[in-house]
Amino acid sequence: MRRFTLALLLLLPLPAAAQSVNGLWLMQSRGAEIRLGSCADATRGPVCGWIERLLDPKGADGKPVAAETVTDARNADPSLRGRKLQGMVLLYDFRPGSAAGAFEEGTIYNAEDGKTYRANISLQSDGTLRLRGYVGAPMFGTTQVWTRLQ
Repeated sequence: MRRFTLALLLLLPLPAAAQSVNGLWLMQSRGAEIRLGSCADATRGPVCGWIERLLDPKGADGKPVAAETVTDARNADPSLRGRKLQGMVLLYDFRPGSAAGAFEEGTIYNAEDGKTYRANISLQSDGTLRLRGYVGAPMFGTTQVWTRLQ
């Protein structure tokens, strides 16, 4: 009986709190797939995020363009406006939060307006990812919910 119970427990899915934020996520806007994982540079924190794939990108004229040609045209720094968005790191500098699957006081870059914001991310019990971007204090910001793709 003990073996049967152990085997049954091994087959049950893990609760969301035991899962990692690492993986592929679909942004709420459905404009891009974001990969979360360990930062290539450990000084940038335990988790970073980069644009894995742009979905249905359009040029300045509103016409479809190849995702690999889209650049960071709205960046406040003119020297960065030519960098490709696909593959670019946009989440970094987080520190572990008080709860499992939570990271706080990080940075998110928004290519849509070319600005950088503070951010918190946390894995939710339903398996989604809550991202809160803000200026100043977290109460002055916007929340997005991202869906896990893998």
